[in-house]
Amino acid sequence: MTINIKNFLNDKTKLSKMGEFQTLKQIEGLEMASISADLYRDGRDDLALFYFTKGANYATLTTSNSITSEFIPWNNNSHKKIIKGLLVNTKNANTFTGKQGKESLDILAKNLSRILTLRESKKEEGTSETIKIKDLIFASTGVIGEEFPVDQIKDVLPDLVSKLKSEHNKMYWLKVASGIMTTDTKPKLAYEEIIVGDELIRICGIAKGSGMIAPNLATMLSFIFTNADINSNLLRSLLKRAVANSFNAITVDSDQSTNDMVSLFSTRSIKIGHNLSLTDKIIQKFEISLKRLCLNLAQQVVIDGEGAKKFLTVRVINAKSLSSAKNIAFSIANSPLVKTAVAGEDPNWGRIIMGIGKSGETVDYKKLKIKLGDFVVAENGKIADSYNEEKLKEYMHWDSILIEVNLKLGNDAFECYTCDFTHDYIDINADYRN
Repeated sequence: MTINIKNFLNDKTKLSKMGEFQTLKQIEGLEMASISADLYRDGRDDLALFYFTKGANYATLTTSNSITSEFIPWNNNSHKKIIKGLLVNTKNANTFTGKQGKESLDILAKNLSRILTLRESKKEEGTSETIKIKDLIFASTGVIGEEFPVDQIKDVLPDLVSKLKSEHNKMYWLKVASGIMTTDTKPKLAYEEIIVGDELIRICGIAKGSGMIAPNLATMLSFIFTNADINSNLLRSLLKRAVANSFNAITVDSDQSTNDMVSLFSTRSIKIGHNLSLTDKIIQKFEISLKRLCLNLAQQVVIDGEGAKKFLTVRVINAKSLSSAKNIAFSIANSPLVKTAVAGEDPNWGRIIMGIGKSGETVDYKKLKIKLGDFVVAENGKIADSYNEEKLKEYMHWDSILIEVNLKLGNDAFECYTCDFTHDYIDINADYRN
């Protein structure tokens, strides 16, 4: 097995070092592979398959955009609590593709189920499991409105299935995570583990996302796997709680995708108890790790935002309500003027004031206290007495910038994450289809 280096050679973006990535480990009951269907016409990996040998419990959350990819109704209509496989393609969103896009999924499901069933029949254990069409779900990412390349994908399915592996080291996870990228400059991976008695619970997650990023769920695909035996209903509750302050707390450009999807899969390999709920200590321990993993992946998406040079945290504290804090935070984070000021390393805090005001939330400007990092820039309705332009300019050179807004109106808070807005973002998206 080797990394397809072409996934890392996008001349429009920055190149990342492979040594920086977190080490992910094997998840019992999961096989996976990636391959090139030559959808990009350059040989990079653009198709990935995840196969669950004993089936998997799963939960999925998808975009709230009113126009969605064809794979979303397909998955929703499956009505399966246990699935066998997930097929992911890049380059083409399979959105606004009409009858052709819908029928393409039928074709792929029929072919993939047949190939997987044949593979099962050849196993030494002599099992003759039949993989059904409804055992399979899909995910797509890429250009909206182009005819779905069903034949290209169908033709490589036998080779893709033949490459399925159950032994996953760091490099193999990197390969598969690279196979779901579009304008990403690097794969996104995260790992957590929990010891429960004598058992080691593992959680592995990968994600893609770089542009068209805004809640809810941002343009992203994320697939999270655990060996812990957790039922689908509980997985869904855990996932909804985990995305609230992670994938639903990021924005790159305020544009919401038609294809957003985050899924949590349990291979059911490690038994951790029966009839578990959110209040059980084992699940609470699992939830802490899951939230940490989702936040890790979500922040990686923002760091790799199209053209991004700086990571920006917007923290709103002492708000009258959570919704108010969230609205103000995103009003600032989504402001092109705030984001370009950060790109230009200009401590132009007046743009933050503008962002607060345009949120539609009622604030008392005389109570506001605004900080850039540790530096107070405004309070009591005016520029701070301690304001120091030179120190602020030095701070704006940092790769990670914090904006903190203290409303002094209540006890609620919200933190969201974004990036700066550079010329490179325009260059990437002006030439996206090429």
